[in-house]
Amino acid sequence: MHFNFDFSARQVLWTLEFAAQLILLVVLMGRDRMRRYPWFTTAMVLTTVRLMAEMLLVGRLAPLPYQEILLVLGDLLVFVGLLVVVEMARQAFAGAPRSMWIVNTVGLLAVSCGILAAWGPWPAFKDLAWETPLGKLRLMQLTALKGEALAAMLTVGLLILVALFGRKYKAGWRSHTQQILIGLSTSAITLLTIQATVQSIIAKAHPQTQAEYDHVVALLTRLMNATKLVHVAVLVWWIVWLWLDEPGTKQTPQDETAALPEASGE
Repeated sequence: MHFNFDFSARQVLWTLEFAAQLILLVVLMGRDRMRRYPWFTTAMVLTTVRLMAEMLLVGRLAPLPYQEILLVLGDLLVFVGLLVVVEMARQAFAGAPRSMWIVNTVGLLAVSCGILAAWGPWPAFKDLAWETPLGKLRLMQLTALKGEALAAMLTVGLLILVALFGRKYKAGWRSHTQQILIGLSTSAITLLTIQATVQSIIAKAHPQTQAEYDHVVALLTRLMNATKLVHVAVLVWWIVWLWLDEPGTKQTPQDETAALPEASGE
């Protein structure tokens, strides 16, 4: 018997990613993790909304409003992503001296901004054409791309700091904060690698025939699919670790039973 499945790799990956996002949101709400990580939860909600927009609005809207919606969601995700980095830092280094906060924050920002300034081509200010709709879209796209790169660099830098000093505070190996950061850093490293690869391909590719152009497009598509596959793996990682309790936080049945008379007497 021959089965014919008319699903592309993009559709399969989108389905897996969307399903994993929904399961993660259920875990965040059901296990009461969203109270501790509100900005991380917000980022996951926005990511889910963007996934829905990518699939449900394509072909149903004109190209310009479709791109506007995706770019607005992308810029919002950049802003929330930076807040997630701050949230992870506060959770990881709760109680750290103010001097340590200042030194590490300034150092991390300086290194990340320095790398970002040298990262990839920057358009000339006069070429942005602020007053035109296309120019505004280009500015929104630039904000999303460079903002994602900055958030990714900050995330990787924060994970390094947490790996070195987190055990002294509240971010040991099996803590939810470090597990979230491992997932974020995995996605961040993948994003930076893919961005660098895509920029290199675009800079070197000069297709002369339709076959050469199709080859470049297929290569870029495979890279995008690889990014989504890594994100699915990261989502599974978060689902497993956020479902589990951190060491020392789960009450035993004896503790819960002992707490009942005290609670009823209040």
